[in-house]
Amino acid sequence: MHNQATKAEAFQRLHVPGNPLVIFNAWDAGSAQAVAAAGARAVGTGSWSVAAAHGYPDGEQMPLSLAIANIDRIVRAVKDLPVTMDLESGYGPRPQDVAQSVTLAIGAGAVGINLEDGFPDESGMHDVDVQVERIRAARAAAESLGVPLYINARTDYFLQSAPERHDAAMVRAALERAAAYAAAGASGLFVPCILQAEHIRAVCAGTPLPVNVMMMPTLPPRAELARLGVARISHGPGPYQAAMAFVEQAAREALAQD
Repeated sequence: MHNQATKAEAFQRLHVPGNPLVIFNAWDAGSAQAVAAAGARAVGTGSWSVAAAHGYPDGEQMPLSLAIANIDRIVRAVKDLPVTMDLESGYGPRPQDVAQSVTLAIGAGAVGINLEDGFPDESGMHDVDVQVERIRAARAAAESLGVPLYINARTDYFLQSAPERHDAAMVRAALERAAAYAAAGASGLFVPCILQAEHIRAVCAGTPLPVNVMMMPTLPPRAELARLGVARISHGPGPYQAAMAFVEQAAREALAQD
């Protein structure tokens, strides 16, 4: 685990507020190699893309064993680059479920995970006390293996609400969770679907955790995100969707010639 621990420490250092790490999310070994060849400093998966590439809907519908095997192939394909896995909601509601999933992810070579506080079907969120115990279980599992795992604690307040309902109260709620998650052992805070500059600035200023946002059409440009204090920008399902759109169009053009 020595080399893996070294990669985990290097991955942690890549999260610098004001100089965001860009994760152009991959979904399999081939896409990970393409991202690595482009000069990526780390490789991360997105659960939506991984599930779609394997014929499953998102939301932990893809078997965990298959997701872990996929991470293992990605880690082997990109060799020395740190790899972080979207572990969704931990593949089970209980702390021991999360601990088991984290153990498998580390065993496959991952040095980071995303861990959601939302339910897999996005019908609600775990109570904060429950999520704290799940994060503690993830941290304990990693420590038992000697890997300083980067736990990117995702909070789904903004994702599960329409953009027109995003407000300062939602920012305060997210920051309350951030404080609890940091105390439980989280390494970073992932706030997908937060879009407004003032909300992003408030979240970044209100937590010591490096803040991760997800690329969306209405998100502020990268330079502005850096000024707002963002430490990581994930592209989520966008790369997969763009790749599949290209494949479909190319196939239409080729088949039209028959």
